[in-house]
Amino acid sequence: MKFSAGREVVHAAADGFSWLVAVANKGIAFALPDWLAPTTGSPNFVTSALLPILLVVPLFDILTYIGLLPWLVKWIGRGLSFITHQPRFEAFFSVEMMFLGNTEVLAVSKDQLQQMSAKRNFTLAMMSMSCVTSAIIGSYIKMVPGQYVLTAIPLNILGSIAIAAILNPVTVPADEDIVVSINKNKDQKREPFFSFLGDSILNAGKLILIITATVIAYVSLAALINQLFSLTGLSWLTLENIFGIILFPFAWLLGFDVNQAFQIAQYMGTKLVTNEFVVMGEITKNIMAQKGLFANEHARVVLTVFLTSFANFGTLGMIIGAFKGLVSKEKTNYISSRVPQMLLAGVLVSLLSAASAGLFAW
Repeated sequence: MKFSAGREVVHAAADGFSWLVAVANKGIAFALPDWLAPTTGSPNFVTSALLPILLVVPLFDILTYIGLLPWLVKWIGRGLSFITHQPRFEAFFSVEMMFLGNTEVLAVSKDQLQQMSAKRNFTLAMMSMSCVTSAIIGSYIKMVPGQYVLTAIPLNILGSIAIAAILNPVTVPADEDIVVSINKNKDQKREPFFSFLGDSILNAGKLILIITATVIAYVSLAALINQLFSLTGLSWLTLENIFGIILFPFAWLLGFDVNQAFQIAQYMGTKLVTNEFVVMGEITKNIMAQKGLFANEHARVVLTVFLTSFANFGTLGMIIGAFKGLVSKEKTNYISSRVPQMLLAGVLVSLLSAASAGLFAW
């Protein structure tokens, strides 16, 4: 937060990916012009998070086809692997997901995911809980302080690497730490470009349908649970409040008094059950005006950083849906059986990032 150079680098990279999404929007506007105008006060989920996949995936597949992406993964991944002590692809993946978003970064990694073990795939699933997409960073900074949003993004990446290594330690032998290319066998005839591109676009379209169906089901199930709770007549009994109570000790440990910690924990719980936009919309007036709870810079920093990620129930559906469309049933089942660990990883990374940022603002 104190170093503008780091924020400028993150901002510049985010602007680059935002430009790519803006290009994708031209195609979306041609086919579905009405979908580009949000009517609920927040971006259209399908338009902002999913439909750009139809450009992003073929673009990255083309880069793979010509050999550029595997080359970048090999050499950039080698440098990052030396720093983080992670396998080369996981190290490169951590930077990709900083801007591409969880579904896009998984989609462009299809060939690599299919060659990796189920356990390594699960590592990527946990890391994907803590990313954002550059397409909506602009929406974030309209509702909460932008400097804290840009601070949260690299903190989440570092945190996701650390938490994944703790919850799912993986040792990758040198002969398995490889980067997959389109033609692993030099004697194999390369698929014609336009046939390859057509398959890429078709697979991207299928992936969007799978993710959309899965996230609708997950969010609806959470809403159904709340409706069932309401039958008890206890107005306070909701998933948001339950998670708020669970997170209260952690909020208190972040440096708040009891009353402040309870308010912060309620916002955290709401974010997990719904999404970050719901909470940002609720707090935007006070946090931008630095009023009430947010007169304290520590509260502004901690909550903004905690909110700046996709860690919630809906994201679980998106990630599981993405893997269903990308890897074998056995690998998907391995990941699906560990959904609680994925949610735990997302929460722990958000708390770790919030605590780290909060140390520098009191």
